[in-house]
Amino acid sequence: MRFATIRDGGTLTGARVEGDRVVLVDADNAVDACLRQARLRDIGEVDAATAHYARVSPAPAHILCIGLNYRSHLEQLGRPTPRYPTFFAKFPSTLTGPRDSIALPAVSDRVEPEAELAVIIGASLHRATPDEAAAAITGYTAANDLSLRDWQHRTTEALQGKVFDRSTPLGPVLVTPDEVDDARDLEISCTVDGVPWQRGSTADLLFSPAELVSYCSTFLTLRPGDVILTGTPGTTPDASHLVPGQTVVTSVQGIGSAVNPTVRDPSPDTRPAWEERGPR
Repeated sequence: MRFATIRDGGTLTGARVEGDRVVLVDADNAVDACLRQARLRDIGEVDAATAHYARVSPAPAHILCIGLNYRSHLEQLGRPTPRYPTFFAKFPSTLTGPRDSIALPAVSDRVEPEAELAVIIGASLHRATPDEAAAAITGYTAANDLSLRDWQHRTTEALQGKVFDRSTPLGPVLVTPDEVDDARDLEISCTVDGVPWQRGSTADLLFSPAELVSYCSTFLTLRPGDVILTGTPGTTPDASHLVPGQTVVTSVQGIGSAVNPTVRDPSPDTRPAWEERGPR
């Protein structure tokens, strides 16, 4: 089944997506709708083409992201195969909707998109086996980890280049695992103004979604609505840095596409004076 979070006026509402129909239900969001699907009541309907899709999980307790998890990406970068997953975190303020405009931060001129399969957790989970972890995955969606490379590589920690406000679209829909064969072999891509910048398949993942969820649950109690981004495939020769006015399309086979126009940052470039002189 397919669920969405729809912005209806000033509120968010869960919805069941059935082809061209988006049926609003008495749930707070897509995750809530998926978890309570047997007890839902229909409360309205909107057209799929004009619906205002919001991020499928509006306020996750945890957003964990995996780096270097596609074999082809590792080969492209000339990196050795890691023994353990490489993690960093995001925050709810980093997320945005799958149709929202993204303001490219004025403090960076090296913003690059990263198409990702995102896992949505549906149950509290702690020290889970891979089988238990797989059972706790309520669905999958598309995400894009827009990364500010100049900020990411300022230090050995990537966090500051990964968490700019409203820079990570999540959606458009949450798709239950049975609909996509547990995401074993889904084509994933990113295009910019129709030009392919990334292309890959989840069959190329080094650590599977269930393995990642199990591993995360070893050091963190996962909660319903938590999000895990599973990594990004390599780039094509056409990939470059984003500029305002482009449209980024992030697609995952069987799930759909996030379509995000980029715009100029309305905020000024106000870097602190000490950046010029360095620390005292």
